[in-house]
Amino acid sequence: MKIPLGILVPESKTSKNEIKKFLPENSYIITVGDRTTEKMIDFDLIPSLQIVDGQEKREKRIPPKLQNATELTVDNPAAEITSQSISLIKKAFTMNSPVRIFVNGEEDLLVLPVCVHAPENSVVLYGQPHEGLVIVNITTEIRNKAQTLLDLME
Repeated sequence: MKIPLGILVPESKTSKNEIKKFLPENSYIITVGDRTTEKMIDFDLIPSLQIVDGQEKREKRIPPKLQNATELTVDNPAAEITSQSISLIKKAFTMNSPVRIFVNGEEDLLVLPVCVHAPENSVVLYGQPHEGLVIVNITTEIRNKAQTLLDLME
């Protein structure tokens, strides 16, 4: 995921007001990554779906705190996207939010199935290491691009 799927907001400009500029009204917010999830919770922009793995840049960390979330767990090894992960992501989209998926392994690549299966009016946020925050408004074009990348991985 070296090339951002959406708009890259530089680390120095990652503020609540800057992020809100890219969030359509009543959007379904999805975060992938512990730091991104924590940042959004701190900004009081509670993600409807959060995917975390208790790590940041390969270092163990305490997952972001959140009240009243439904917690699900899935195994997803590094550099992989398991069919169980995809099924759980689809299931999470049918549940009352907020929902948190805790990944045993690595969550980075789960951005792709999230982009494919996200509901209309969704916005996906994930970190671009050492650069900033990527904000992806889900469109047909993004769904197709993510599906193409997923197909290449099979």
